[in-house]
Amino acid sequence: MGGDAEVSREVAREAGRLLLDLRDGFGPIDDKDAANALRKQADRASHELIMERLTAARPGDAILSEEGKDDESRLSAERVWIVDPLDGTYEYGQGRVDFAVHIALWEPATRSLSAATVDLPAQGLTRSVLDDVSPPASLPTDRPIRIVASRSRPPATLARTVEILGEALARDGVTDQGVEIVDVGSVGAKVNEILAGRADAYVHDTGFYEWDVAAPYGVALHYGLVPSHLDGSAVVFNRMPPYVTDLMVSHPALVAPLRSALQAAAGS
Repeated sequence: MGGDAEVSREVAREAGRLLLDLRDGFGPIDDKDAANALRKQADRASHELIMERLTAARPGDAILSEEGKDDESRLSAERVWIVDPLDGTYEYGQGRVDFAVHIALWEPATRSLSAATVDLPAQGLTRSVLDDVSPPASLPTDRPIRIVASRSRPPATLARTVEILGEALARDGVTDQGVEIVDVGSVGAKVNEILAGRADAYVHDTGFYEWDVAAPYGVALHYGLVPSHLDGSAVVFNRMPPYVTDLMVSHPALVAPLRSALQAAAGS
């Protein structure tokens, strides 16, 4: 499969095809028990496939997977694959398209994600650090600025943040279209909304795990977005526990006003 980025992309795509095939062949998903059974089967099958492929391709590397048993030996490893075999499990079980496979490679010595893929199989789309990219387009002026957030766990101050941000953008002559909130499932799918030009930033402040974040973070960087903690500091991976407290992924032109609005909303 070639280099690390190619491994990441090809394995993620294969796992994505598996997830689609499992869902298509599962039969009716007409109650909660059936949906949960599909989710459990899909999580495990995707995990096993990814573990088998990565172990064969890079036998000396550590792997941190949501569905695997964590091992502290990864803390001293030179290379750590960070994997979410099915991000957006709930949405997957609902028959939706906003789920993803995340595969990233973290190299502690350089504190960098040297490979990252977000595969969105139900959308027929793969985002990777191998993609040819152009600088992000200007912020839109023909629609509201859109902030993506979790449907179940949005920031408590998000409504106030949106209000403050809309006022600031209008005052500064950026746009008078206002700001609105949209909800999407997987973190990878959320970042893709920004890459696709349907949204402009993503904020989350209630914490999640490294496998949720690593691949979308690497892809966002590659595409010229600005991913960071809410305070602007870089996210560092391969921690124990593998927990990320908060995250902001933003169009470059929105970083300063959005961060200012978040701070103002938190203090009001």
